[in-house]
Amino acid sequence: MYEQILPIMEQAALLMLAAHDVDADVTVKPGDANYVTAYDVAVEEALYRELGRLFPDAVFIGEEAEENHTELLNSSLAFIIDPIDGTTNFIHNCRYSAISVGLCDRGRMVFGAVYNPYDRCLFHAEAGHGAFVRDTRTGEDTPIHVSDRPLRDALAGFGTSPYYRDELAEPTFRAVSALFRMTRDVRRSGSAALDLCMTACGSLDVFIEYRLSPWDVAAGSLILTEAGGCITRMDGSPVTFASPGSILAGNPVTCREVLESGIL
Repeated sequence: MYEQILPIMEQAALLMLAAHDVDADVTVKPGDANYVTAYDVAVEEALYRELGRLFPDAVFIGEEAEENHTELLNSSLAFIIDPIDGTTNFIHNCRYSAISVGLCDRGRMVFGAVYNPYDRCLFHAEAGHGAFVRDTRTGEDTPIHVSDRPLRDALAGFGTSPYYRDELAEPTFRAVSALFRMTRDVRRSGSAALDLCMTACGSLDVFIEYRLSPWDVAAGSLILTEAGGCITRMDGSPVTFASPGSILAGNPVTCREVLESGIL
C-alpha cells in the first residue's frame, strides 16, 4: 500500500510545477522570513485529501495545518507532511524544493518519501527494506547508501534556522566555521528534507541544523537511516517527532567525529 503514496506525491507536485506569480500571495508566519505561499496550502490540501482516502484512519501533522495531532503520534497512524520544503527557494524559483511525506505508526517511522519535481528525483524508503531514488521519468529505482568518508574528506551541509530564530545565528555560524575548517567544504541549500536525502545517497557526508520541525525531517530521517546513515539531536540523543529540535545527520563516521569534536 505504501507504493500508492508515491503517485499521489507526483500528482500534487504538478501544482508546484505549474506555479506562477508566487510572490502575489505570500504571507509571513510568526518569525522573520518564515513564509507560506498559496501553493504550500494547495499542495497540503491535495495530499491530505488523497492520502486520507488511502488511509482513512490516519491523522495528519503538517506545516500549514490549522490543527496538528502530535499528541497522537505514539498511539495512531500519522502522516507527517511538509507540502513544500524550501519555500524561500520556491518563491525565488531556485528549483530546489520538495514535497516531504512521512508515515509514523505509533511512534515508529514506517515510510518516508521526498520528491523534488524539478529534477524528477523521488527518494523513498520503507522501514527494513532499504532506501531508493526513483527517476520519475523512467520509473526506475536505484538503491542509495551513505558515504564512508571521514570528516576531513567530507562535504558538509547546514541549515540556517536563524532566519526566523535569530538567537541561533551565532551558534550556527560558529559551528559552520568549525566545519569549514574540518571538512573539504560546506554547502547551504535551503531544504533540510533534500539535504537529508543528499546525505543518504552520499552527496553530502554530514548535515547540521539547530532547529527543525518534525515535518522537515520525518521522511528524510527514515530514508537516511535505511541508507545506512545516522541522525540524532546535536547532543547525540534520539530524534523524536513530537516537537522541534536540532539535527546532526551523516554517515556513522562523520556523526561520531562531529560529536567527539565538541563543536556543536
